[in-house]
Amino acid sequence: MKRSNTEKIGEVIRDYLKEMNLDRKLKEVSLVNEWEDLVGIMVAKRTDKLYIRDGVLYVHVRSSVVKNELMMIREGLIKALNEKAGEKMIHDIVFR
Repeated sequence: MKRSNTEKIGEVIRDYLKEMNLDRKLKEVSLVNEWEDLVGIMVAKRTDKLYIRDGVLYVHVRSSVVKNELMMIREGLIKALNEKAGEKMIHDIVFR
């Protein structure tokens, strides 16, 4: 007995996440978790409290030297983060 309305479980989950508006939040969490891979372990050790709100990534930086370095490569970081997400999710980064 074959059912004609079968769907793959992955598609069902993606549709559910999209319907519940959770897909964007999951991408945001994924980007924050990839921060260390993007900037390297030495820089990641000097940053914390990363979060995304309204398309802006907020990063608390404990070193002024690291903060200056990150500010110089801000545009490249935005581009790399958006490429990882597969869409334009980040339009600015604020270093505190």
